This record gives sequence, C-alpha cells and structure tokens, in this order.
Amino acid sequence: MPSPDLCSEAEVADLVRAFYARVRHDAVLGPVFDRHVADWDAHLPKMVDFWSAALRGSRNYRGTPMPAHCALPGLTHAMFEHWLDLFFETAQTLPNRAMAERAVELSQRIAQSLWYGYQLHRDPDRSPEGLARRDAPTAPARAAASP
Repeated sequence: MPSPDLCSEAEVADLVRAFYARVRHDAVLGPVFDRHVADWDAHLPKMVDFWSAALRGSRNYRGTPMPAHCALPGLTHAMFEHWLDLFFETAQTLPNRAMAERAVELSQRIAQSLWYGYQLHRDPDRSPEGLARRDAPTAPARAAASP
C-alpha cells in the first residue's frame, strides 16, 4: 500500500528525474519518448505526481495512462522489458531501500498492466504475453576493506 512514510516528495522527484534522464539518453527508448513527449518540463511533473500517488498515496495525479500508451505505434515486448531494466537499475541507486523495493514492485505491476492493455488493444483475440519479473533491489555493494 502507498504510504507517506515510505519516502518524501523530494525522493520521488529524484527517482523520476534520474530514471527519465536515463530513458531520454537510451538508444532504444530515447527516440520513442522524443517522438511522443513534446514538453519534458510539463511531462516530468506529471510523472512525479504519478509516482507520488503510487508510492506515497498522494492525490496529485490526474490522468489516464492506458489510453495514452495504447495510442503509441510500434511498442514491443522488448521495449517494455528494457524500460523495466532501466527502472530497476535506477532503483538500485536509491539510498532509501524500502522505497527502492516498493518502486520496483510497482514498476513491474504498472509495466505489466500497460503491456497487457497495449496488446489487447492491438490484438484483442490473442492472449497477451507477460513480462519477466525482477527481484527487489539489494543494498549497494560496499568495497571490501583493505588489510
């Protein structure tokens, strides 16, 4: 369940900014986002509101992501998997481990839902294909002390 005690709004904003910076520079996903996000200064606050609602239970987000994603042409299973990989890698860097674990769990559910919806919208007579699960992020590795 979302909880305001899980993380701060600043932590959510940091996650969103770090993740979408990776997406924008990614060779696979960057071009897709560049074609469909006209104004990143307007888009990022929406994403912060979305993730704040998902992680903290805030009521700032107003939107319907499913129709927007279903309208995009040419999305593939590999793109959704890659999005999840980038999200997981970003979450690995978060100092708030509880937030990282919850964010990864939610990212998998969100991506799976959007991918199912996308497939059903495109081909309603075919069973949708699932996405691979990722394990919860672990604490960052510490360098071994030198003798």
